[in-house]
Amino acid sequence: MLDLDLAFFLIAGPAVVFAAISKAGFGSGAAFAAASILALVVDPGLALGVMLPMLMLIDAASLKPYWGKWRLRDGMLIILGGLPGVALGAALYRVASPDLLRLLIGGVSVGFVLWQVSVARGLVRMGGRHMPDGAGLAAGVAAGFTSFISHAGGPPAAVFLLSRGLNKTEYQATSVLIFWVLNIAKFVPYAFLGLFTLETVQANLVLVPFALVGTWLGVRAHRLVPERLFFALTYILLTLTGIKLIWDGLT
Repeated sequence: MLDLDLAFFLIAGPAVVFAAISKAGFGSGAAFAAASILALVVDPGLALGVMLPMLMLIDAASLKPYWGKWRLRDGMLIILGGLPGVALGAALYRVASPDLLRLLIGGVSVGFVLWQVSVARGLVRMGGRHMPDGAGLAAGVAAGFTSFISHAGGPPAAVFLLSRGLNKTEYQATSVLIFWVLNIAKFVPYAFLGLFTLETVQANLVLVPFALVGTWLGVRAHRLVPERLFFALTYILLTLTGIKLIWDGLT
């Protein structure tokens, strides 16, 4: 049961704005933080169900400013791998308990931060070697799977895309294209799994302005805001929420 009280919207509204800024301006990498935040206060499945329509709206609103600026071949490789990844995520969800989902979402959150810190410290090298097409398909499977269970498909996609020599805008546009398709593919399985309820629909209607304002801010932030500042705040937020979700899942 989703309690649509003031406390929920005080958390959900800023979370959706944050997700929209990330998706529309910074390659989707941290957008899943919104689902992690919501999973702190509601059932993880309901958090995923609330966020998917919002992410789809953000995707649609982001398409126009980035239309045609993507690397279609690279994007299609991840999409082709991502579709079976979505199916794999749906199969796992059928047997997953809420506590297992908390552990998965929390683990992905903390893992994302560790991965980014490793890249920043040179422990993992990004973009130095042109990955083959097969790596794109494998990255797509990982992106589809993590996207389904936690809306966190950005990191696997980024590993492949950043190795292919895309510039900042090509990377952003390709990410928008990829997750526009994958989020559409997730909608039907989410519906069959019961992740959409009357309460999630009501929440979505209230959250639409937050998604649109965040998208507008994200498109502009793509040109104006230093990525280092945005992601530094993201990493702190994800670390705290990830640890809390892992703790809740274990206890």
